[in-house]
This record gives sequence, C-alpha cells and structure tokens, in this order.
Amino acid sequence: MNTTESELPRAYGTPPLTGTLRSTPEDFRVEEILGYDADGEGEHALLWVEKREANTDWVARELARFAGVSPVNVGYAGLKDRHAVTRQAFTVQLPGKADPDWSAFPHAEVKVLASTRHKRKLKRGALRGNRFVLVLRDVRGDRERAEEVLNNIATRGVPNYFGEQRFGREGGNVAQARAMFAGRRVDRDKRSILLSAARSHIFNGVLAARVERDAWDKPLEGEIWSLAGSRSWFGPEPFDDVLATRLAQGDIHPSGPLWGQGDSPAGGAAGELEHEVSAAFSDLTEGLAAARMDQERRPLRLLAKEFRWRWLDDEALELSFELPAGAYATVVARELIA
Repeated sequence: MNTTESELPRAYGTPPLTGTLRSTPEDFRVEEILGYDADGEGEHALLWVEKREANTDWVARELARFAGVSPVNVGYAGLKDRHAVTRQAFTVQLPGKADPDWSAFPHAEVKVLASTRHKRKLKRGALRGNRFVLVLRDVRGDRERAEEVLNNIATRGVPNYFGEQRFGREGGNVAQARAMFAGRRVDRDKRSILLSAARSHIFNGVLAARVERDAWDKPLEGEIWSLAGSRSWFGPEPFDDVLATRLAQGDIHPSGPLWGQGDSPAGGAAGELEHEVSAAFSDLTEGLAAARMDQERRPLRLLAKEFRWRWLDDEALELSFELPAGAYATVVARELIA
C-alpha cells in the first residue's frame, strides 16, 4: 500500500495548478496560537521568538546557553518548520535569576520579540493551533478550476493526513521503526519519534482508503467520532439528525486510528476497513501493541479556519488560514498544487 505523500489520494482530484512552495523562507510563515495569556509572574521567562531558517531544538539549546541554564530548563509547545519564518513561544526557567538582556541574543536568524514571566514550563502540544501565510510562486494552470478547489477547501476542508515532516528525511522513520520493532536498540527520544511515525503511517493508509471511497468527511457504519478541539472520541452509535448537524457544524469529525494494543473501537464498515488496512502493516501494528501504546483516534477531516486567498500577481498566490495543533499546512496546499 502506497502512503508516501506524493502517492496519497487527493480529495479533489489532480491539482489544478503547478507551482513552488518555499521559494524563500518568507513564503512560508507560521505563528503559534497558544490560546492563553502569560501569568505575568513566576520563575519562567515566557519568550515570543521569531526565527528564520532555524531548527526549534537548536534555538532551545541556544536560549539555554545564553541564559546560563540547562537545556532541560527550556520548554516549547511545538516543533516548527526550519525552512520558514516562524513565531513561537519558549519558556526558560530562571529560578532566583533575573532575565538576561534578550535583545543581545547573538544569532541574527533568531529574534526575541517579547518576554514576560510565567509560572509553568511550556509543554509539547500545549497550544491551540497555528496561523499560516503561504505564498505559491511560478504558478501555472487552470485558474477557473483552482477557484473551485479553493472554495471546496474553504467549505469542505481537506483530508487530515500527517505531513512528510512526521516521517523524517526521505520517509526513513518508518523503516527505522520496523528495524526497532525487529530488535534494533534506539535511544528513548528516538524511540518516541519512531513510534509516532509508525502510527502516522497506518493512519495515512486508513485515511487514503477513506478518500478513495469519498468517505473522509462523511460517516461509515460503525463510525468513531472525534470531538473538535480535543483528543476525545465517542461511538459507535447510529447516525442521526443530531450527529448530522454536529458534523455539518464542524463540532465532530469522522476519525481514524492511532494504533495501539487491542482492537480498533470502530464497528461495521468503518471497522472492517481499518482492519483490512492495518493487516497490510502487521509488523507495525504488532510492534506498537508490544510497545504498549494505547488505541487513540485522530480526525480524518481537517477544516482550515479563516481560509482566504488572493493573487499577488499572475504567478503568485497567497493562502492564509488557521489550523489546529498537530495539523499540517502542506496537506492543504497539496490539494491545489502539484
């Protein structure tokens, strides 16, 4: 089964446009949405940082070095694209210490835009979402059909695939996960990355099968429903007018498996499809079960909030939108451009 990003089926057929994403870092802008305000007091400095072509882990280590603390004293909510201009929050624990002069941070590609005090270390995943502004360059193709696809994205959303970033360079994390399950030793941090890649690979396979059946944004019999804005899910239960209204309003989404020990909770046609797809990845499902990962769920549908577009000129198209945490801007763009 093909689950590399280039081979995953698209919701709206062959993209109507060709073009280039990330001609420059400025063409891919990301801004975190934490969803809460700083406490204004505490032993952590909460920093708002802009970085350009810089790795999030590297920035965290350099902030620790500059502040004279251990790297474990630095927290951040999410990894951000390196080949981009991104704004994100970091915390630096400074027990009994005053803030250093953040304006003197010695790296031109990183700017500390603001700082305040906070009571808690930022934890991974502790954000509401991200805002994106993407500029597609050298755009060619059918602009009339592109407008149709853009309107579909705005109203119907896109399949919520895991993006290529989840799978490492040239998708190598899945092969490494298979080697780990076969007995190769890896360190703890790498193990977590490989377990996530294995689950994501299976999820993409299930979602690809649902896209091929045009059932990624509508229910199958035995559906498990994912609650928007949370990791909670429920079902299966008969599809009725109440569920139909909640689905239309974006309050719930059909879901797919993040594989773990035990059976998928989906029933009926949804469960049969998940078992059929997972059987093609039996080495991964068995490895995840042996690692005692729990069965979890992820929405199959991704709705981009405040989705807007404008043509900057005849060959440049700007997209702006907001996505929930854990979603990928590239899976939005891939519906539009090859």
